[in-house]
Amino acid sequence: MAPAPYEPYEPSPGDWEPRYPYQEFYSGGGKKPRRSGGRGGWWVLLALAVLVVGAAALFSRFSVDIRQTTEGVTVSIQDTANPSDSEAADSSASDSGDASSDIMVLQPSAGDGGAELTVTEAPDDLPPTYAGSGEGLSFQEIYQKAIPSVVSITTTLYSGSVATGSGIIMSADGYIITNEHVINGAVAIDVLTSDNETYSAGLVGSDATSDLAVLKIEVSGLTPAEFGDSTQMEVGDTVVAIGDPLGTELRGTMTDGIISAINRDLVVNGRSMTLLQTNAALNNGNSGGPLINVYGQVIGVNTMKMSSYYSTATVEGLGFAIPISTAKPIIDELIDQGYVSGRPAIGISTRELPDVVRAYYRIPSGVYVESVDPESDAYEKGLRKGDTITAIEGVAVSTTEELNVVKNQFRAGDTVQLTVYRDGNLYSVEVVLSDASGT
Repeated sequence: MAPAPYEPYEPSPGDWEPRYPYQEFYSGGGKKPRRSGGRGGWWVLLALAVLVVGAAALFSRFSVDIRQTTEGVTVSIQDTANPSDSEAADSSASDSGDASSDIMVLQPSAGDGGAELTVTEAPDDLPPTYAGSGEGLSFQEIYQKAIPSVVSITTTLYSGSVATGSGIIMSADGYIITNEHVINGAVAIDVLTSDNETYSAGLVGSDATSDLAVLKIEVSGLTPAEFGDSTQMEVGDTVVAIGDPLGTELRGTMTDGIISAINRDLVVNGRSMTLLQTNAALNNGNSGGPLINVYGQVIGVNTMKMSSYYSTATVEGLGFAIPISTAKPIIDELIDQGYVSGRPAIGISTRELPDVVRAYYRIPSGVYVESVDPESDAYEKGLRKGDTITAIEGVAVSTTEELNVVKNQFRAGDTVQLTVYRDGNLYSVEVVLSDASGT
């Protein structure tokens, strides 16, 4: 079947410029340059010798520092006779260089409707405050109350490798909350409880957008966590995190800190998340574990931390958790039907092409379409493998993450306009978004 026709899009001049313009090479017009002769060449050699000797004397007295910065190449010359000034200059350059951003965010079966997450409010006469101040529980009491409800999760992936994370017991009959990225790609999931019993877990449901998942183990008599109202938390409130930093060898580790910020908006893998920020130490393996207030109530699901691109620079105290107020309706829906309805999908899989490939085939910056779901509206409108999406709703995109950031502002059933490049032309295509659970 021939693809549905596109409506031609008429780009105005200057919509984009070729990323790799042609370079022109010039010759000498076929004429061989004349060779300088006579004794003039000796004078040139003598001048070069004088320059070399002068440069050697200069470098013996001065320190020359050449650096590549974001603004270009900088050259600094310091008198070695005054080392203190040189050290001060180096310190200043280092400080200005460290001010640039070198941080990245580390850090990604149907339900049977058998349980529901219950949120308990904190006592009215004891507002959230500092642990050990006479209000709330001590750190020891918090740990004793919460640790029976924290589990270790080990996932075996398709590749055969093993990943670890943490989880929170939600009900006595075996419902467990964790992060979606902890169990993503798993072929087998094992849960280790605080009494050293191991159980095979089934996946009730998961949602990549919120990074939440619900597991189920066949057991009774577990100790469920008490869940608190995360909307009552304020900056400065004491919290603790319990989980398995770096794996099960360190399972049950508790770290303390405060709420550093609330309603922190971050974009993670193309999805926007509103999170609690804490300086309680979180590491790989803490994902899916609880963030707990001074009453031993779970008020967040630890999901990620920030770390550095470079081993020489450290980032400390930047951890994030999904508030329970945000997680509750999603968890309830996952238990009820195994997925969260209304998540938007175009019905395509995409990838980014290397610059050299785009330059060779003269493809503009955009997202390459790898495949199209035959049941999607995008397929009906003629979108095919090999097309390149350069914009969505008028917003230029060059990565899948940028495409998802705009797409996720809509819901299934909404219509979005895509700008698509094909065979040297741009086209405008209106596509109805489908429900991600059915694609």
